[in-house]
Order: sequence, then C-alpha cells, then structure tokens
Amino acid sequence: MAPRSFWKGYLKLSLVTCPVAMTPATSEAGKVRFHTLSKRTGNRVVSQYVDAGTGKVVAEEDEVKGYQRGEDEYVLLEDNEIEAVGLESTRTIDIEMFVRADSISWVWYDRAHYLIPDDPVGEEAFSVIRDAMEATNTVGISRVVLYRRERAVLLEPRGKGIVVWTLRYGDEVRSPDAYFGEVGKAEADPKILDLLQTLIDERTKPWDPKMVNDPVQEQLLQVLASKKKDRKQPRSRAERGKDGGNVINIMDALRSSLRSRDEKRK
Repeated sequence: MAPRSFWKGYLKLSLVTCPVAMTPATSEAGKVRFHTLSKRTGNRVVSQYVDAGTGKVVAEEDEVKGYQRGEDEYVLLEDNEIEAVGLESTRTIDIEMFVRADSISWVWYDRAHYLIPDDPVGEEAFSVIRDAMEATNTVGISRVVLYRRERAVLLEPRGKGIVVWTLRYGDEVRSPDAYFGEVGKAEADPKILDLLQTLIDERTKPWDPKMVNDPVQEQLLQVLASKKKDRKQPRSRAERGKDGGNVINIMDALRSSLRSRDEKRK
C-alpha cells in the first residue's frame, strides 16, 4: 500500500491544469532513533529556548525571528512579514520553463518526491505534460512552498509518474574549481591503470539496493536485541579495528587482489 501523500495541489502548464499529490521518495521511518532521558529518573528530557542574557526560559509567544547585521544587532521580522514575500499560491506547481535533462549537474539535486495525478479526470492532462517532457528530453523548472519554505523544484518524467526534485539555492553550491583546480597534474602509471581497470571489470555488478544497506543500523538493532535478551554485546569499534592490516603499496595490493582471483578460478 502506497504511503499517504503529504502535499496536494495542482500541476499547471499554460492552460493545462490537473490535481496532483506528492509523497517523499525516501523515508527514514525505519531508522533507529533515540530519545534523551534523565539517567537519574528515566524520564524524557524536554528542550527549551533560553535567553542568553538573563538565562530565563523564553515563552513561545515571545519568540521572534531575527537577522543578524552586526555584533548583538538584529533586524526583527514577524511571521506575517516573512510569509508576505512567499508565493501567492502554495498549492500550485506552475512550470515556468524547461531545460535539457542532462544540463543540470547532480550537485544541484536536493530531495526527491513522487508526483502522481490525484483525480482520474485529470490523469490525461498529467500524462500529456509527463510524455511531452519525455519526448523532448527536458525537465521542468518551477517553484513551490514545501517544508514551510519556498523552493525551486525540478520536474523529471519517470515511468508513469513525475519525480519532483527540490533544488539547492545558488549560494548553497560551491564551485568545484576552487577544490579541483590543482588536481590532475600527476599522470597515472599505465601499468597501475591497467591493473585497476581489470579489477574494476571483475567487481562490476548490476545495481542492487542491498549494496547500500546501513551496517551501523544493523549493528544497532543487534545491540538493542542483545539488550532485550541480556546477551553479550558485539565488539566495540576499537576492538574491531584491531583486525585491520597495515597500509601497503598500491601496486602490491592490486597484484594480490588479482592473484587471489586467479587462485579461486583454478
């Protein structure tokens, strides 16, 4: 059963409009989460905002947003002032423009969501917009309010639906030139390169989501299970680290890997 949508509104392209529903494409509901407790009483600890000057707890009705423009100097904004500069409609994804699907680097992509038609009558309009982007190899660019904030979004046709990606803002993405500019001056040894390519070929497999399982999550579940059954806990990270070997020459390491492969074949 598909999870319930967290956003409902309209998808619009010129005069074509249809009702849609959106659901996050990823979930952390299965992650192990911890609460902070008082070790003495076992009760949960509650967080509160405290005035840095007086040390007193600030009531919720006395909290206000402030933008720092100098030392101990802030410009105060009320909630209605912040909301006034948002979109006129928080429930319409109006596609403003299109770009080539391969023209946007992965670094701009933030969070994925599944978008589907929310009404059988509007399904045809939804399909027309989706198929038109697929046929022209383009993605749509728009803006919408998500997570209480106006965000630029990218709409990508995917199968029978559309994936809506929230995009990072321009000031959030650092230029790679400042970091990669000096990289690449050293030339790779052709022999090492050949060995690496052979090793990569041997280890290339079809993609499987199991390749990105969370080992920490699995170990935490084991610890919790052992706590419940009062069993001996797994070894600590420090103890596990003792099993690791020393760093060796890259050429020797590659040769050992390939030698081990050949022995297994024999």
